[in-house]
Amino acid sequence: MAIVVQPYLSEHEPAVAEFNRRLEAGGAEKDLVFYESAMPRWLPPKGQSIFNQYFVAVENGAVRGGYAIKWQDFWFADGQVRSIGYYHHPLSEGIVNKAYRVVGTLLVRDAIERAPLLYCLGMGGYDRPLPKMLIGIGWNHFAVPFYFHVVHPFRFLREIEPLRRSPMRRWTADIAAFTGAGTLALKGRSLLVSAKAPSIAPYEVSQIPEFSNWTDALWTETKSSCAMTAVRDSRALQILYSQEQQHLTRLRIRRSDRDLGWAVVGERRKDSKYGALRVGSILDCWASPGNTLAVVRAATAKLETMGMDLIVSNKSHRDWCATFAAAGFLTSESNFIFAASKRLSQYLQPFDQMKLLLHFTRADGDGLPRNF
Repeated sequence: MAIVVQPYLSEHEPAVAEFNRRLEAGGAEKDLVFYESAMPRWLPPKGQSIFNQYFVAVENGAVRGGYAIKWQDFWFADGQVRSIGYYHHPLSEGIVNKAYRVVGTLLVRDAIERAPLLYCLGMGGYDRPLPKMLIGIGWNHFAVPFYFHVVHPFRFLREIEPLRRSPMRRWTADIAAFTGAGTLALKGRSLLVSAKAPSIAPYEVSQIPEFSNWTDALWTETKSSCAMTAVRDSRALQILYSQEQQHLTRLRIRRSDRDLGWAVVGERRKDSKYGALRVGSILDCWASPGNTLAVVRAATAKLETMGMDLIVSNKSHRDWCATFAAAGFLTSESNFIFAASKRLSQYLQPFDQMKLLLHFTRADGDGLPRNF
């Protein structure tokens, strides 16, 4: 019987549970499981503009794969707002059984038919199967720059896994940590860069329980600087960063009686590559023209007071990239990839120029509410 991709219904839940068990028995990574419930816990379809939908690939009653689409409104440079699909959590039995290796392709094709204006974000690097597949079918793509700020150099050098993958690297990192050379180098560079950054007038930062109408003026004022960005008006922010998400911290940055911008920060979940480090993320941010540096500094300071050892962020827009560099953040190779379907790419031409004006952050992926 042919494999058919269809909406995930409650009647499929037992078959999905069996699918997950087969993946585990076949040696798949522990995190590679599909959603146990047909109704999304995060962003369920409730008549709002931002919501998730799940789909499953079914063969004679057995589930062989699945994927999710997050629907959200995006602003484009032509002044239009379009509902765009974000393709995430694709999972195929082909990772443990070669007889089903075609399922991954079937899932992508089905998603494109349902959402011709489609993008992917994250994906773990260019060496993974999904980005290779998307590049093979002609999607435009780039790696969203990754920025990091080391708050506690000693702990960073002793814990960060990429610097400790070999005996020589561990020895070098330990020498840098215990002699203080690492602290001197990291702190010295940050101070030097900060000293060269443009001076900014004092500002006030307040922690708020939720976003409200004051964000709409900021959205209206700044959206035209982007070639494409998720709508970030008060309604969208209240959906994405609701009060129920208490692990997120919302910041309002003002000067006198004028709003300069906002930021959403939080602590990332544990990841072996960060060891025992507490890692904070500047998950999302927005600012009026000329005020990006105040927002980045406010977000950084808040995460430092929360006790983070390392602060990370991914930003695509050239203005935010320049701001993170000016704020003393370092950059390294990014595995956070943006890819746009052929139909979506038509609105982003010439792509090599337009990609610099796309505003994408971790919040535009599947990281909320916990995996950011």
